[in-house]
Amino acid sequence: MTMKVQTDAIGLTTLILVLASYSVFALTFFFQKKQPRVEETRKASAAKWGIALQTIGFWLVWFVHRAMWWPFPASVTGEIILAALSVVLAFGSNWWCWRSMQALGKQWTFQARLIREHDLITTGPYAVVRNPIYLGMFGLMLSTGLALSTWWARLGAVIFFLIGNQIRIRAEEALLREAFGPQFEDYASRVPAFFPRIP
Repeated sequence: MTMKVQTDAIGLTTLILVLASYSVFALTFFFQKKQPRVEETRKASAAKWGIALQTIGFWLVWFVHRAMWWPFPASVTGEIILAALSVVLAFGSNWWCWRSMQALGKQWTFQARLIREHDLITTGPYAVVRNPIYLGMFGLMLSTGLALSTWWARLGAVIFFLIGNQIRIRAEEALLREAFGPQFEDYASRVPAFFPRIP
């Protein structure tokens, strides 16, 4: 078997596994326990701009493929390392998102909002970072980039995602600061917004 055939087989297997992780991600939402309808009290519409920028990040890693632009010959060892990193990061990120959604319960939604009798969740993944679902999405995007994209597409994706992420975090946390005041400030002083602290 030639090196090209081997690296192509590794790449295809990685792609299938990363796609499977996206299926798991989608099924997490589909089979999530149906929560009772809740009354929204406030929304942060500015967060939609952040969602748009994060989507551009995902678009870059999915549609700018290494095969079209990669100037260096692939090695089997390099492809195996990238494949392993991609798959572990993809499924680990999915698990992290799922745990975060479980912690939120009835408060989970795509939109930045407050509901009546909103609770400030500070346990589970929320004890590690204040925005763990976004961290999981970031990991999923990076795993796709490692499997498919050029280095410059990955870099662009990270930039777009992090700018969008910052917009979403600011919009959402403005609601939480208004609702919880000193309780949220104490939480924010102890737990980082996005990247976990290294002990």
